[in-house]
Amino acid sequence: MSIPILMPALSPTMTEGTLAKWHVAVGDVVKSGQILADIETDKATMEVEAVDEGVVGALLVAAGTEGVAVNTPVALLLEAGETPDSLTIPTNKTAAPAAPGPVISAPSAMAPSPAPWPAAAPASAGGRIAASPLARRLAKEKGVDLSTLKGTGPRGRIVKQDILASKGKGPSAPAVAFGLPPARQEKANTMRKVIAQRLSESKQTVPHFYLTVDVALDAAMALRAQLNARPGATYKVTLNDFIIKAMAQALVTVPEANASWQDGVLHYYEWPDISVAVAIEGGLITPIIRRAHEKSLIDISSEIKDLATRAKAGKLLPEEFQGGTFSLSNLGMFGISHFAAIVNPPQGGILAVGAGERRFVPDERDQPVVKTVMSCTLSVDHRVVDGAVGAAFLSAFKANLEAPLWFLLD
Repeated sequence: MSIPILMPALSPTMTEGTLAKWHVAVGDVVKSGQILADIETDKATMEVEAVDEGVVGALLVAAGTEGVAVNTPVALLLEAGETPDSLTIPTNKTAAPAAPGPVISAPSAMAPSPAPWPAAAPASAGGRIAASPLARRLAKEKGVDLSTLKGTGPRGRIVKQDILASKGKGPSAPAVAFGLPPARQEKANTMRKVIAQRLSESKQTVPHFYLTVDVALDAAMALRAQLNARPGATYKVTLNDFIIKAMAQALVTVPEANASWQDGVLHYYEWPDISVAVAIEGGLITPIIRRAHEKSLIDISSEIKDLATRAKAGKLLPEEFQGGTFSLSNLGMFGISHFAAIVNPPQGGILAVGAGERRFVPDERDQPVVKTVMSCTLSVDHRVVDGAVGAAFLSAFKANLEAPLWFLLD
């Protein structure tokens, strides 16, 4: 009996995904652990490995298909001794099937791979261009002239992939409203759609409030310079590493801030797992420094560099970016002086950090002195964090970062 390969759930909240790319074809011999496909989720594109062994008998979902529900059959493996004629092709109601013909049919006993489509005929038949409904809709959205394309589907029919491959060849879709100039249209990927959905829901359903504090960075910057200048040092700690450590310890000092609201229940977490926003192509992702309060500056520095590098390459594991109890968003490196971030549910808070700026501030004798000052804005879910708790967290964070020598002892 053939073995179905199902759309995997790559995170606890995943209900559907995009089958971005197949790494196997019909007729290929598959070994356990072999990469089968790239699956695009809301946060990353991840490689899916084979669990079973066999011969690929059918690819049920075409590469590029969006909205494939978890546990939907996407391919079939033939077991030893099984013949292609015995295959029963299931009907997927939640995902677009692959093109008919050889792509979903098992290969013959004499052929190790599927036969190619017949030579493409002109897409136009009897004055009408042969194109799938989806291809027509995409062509209209992208401003693509179907008559300029050569279809690669059955009998020269223009299909979705032909439209996607023609990106940039057709004219821009006209912008007719309010005299706007022509605009290049680009379909949002899965990540961007989920970001839009989650953050829209956050702003509409989470009662945000904001608290801002200014933090002097001179002591942290001096300590950082000394650490990085140590003879034989194999690391380069950053100010962001100091910020993560100061946040984590502040959440230990004020555990009421390390909380979330979920379905009318307050959750207070035993330790801080800090989600750190990292910009990647097409959106952002938040890899997590778990139990950050227990880690040294050097450990945090090494871990966040590794996570950020793999995040940008789409190589993070789900457990490395799913979860987290509190978030950090740092735009200081872009010269942003201050901003307010949106809470990432179900977390109860996110700290937005701006750039350090040289400012005149009063010293203990009320005399003006120049210090490097950073503005930090805390956004919290008022259902779980009140003003006094938020203020206590910021006070502890400020104290930690302005007197960072204790970092070396922790």
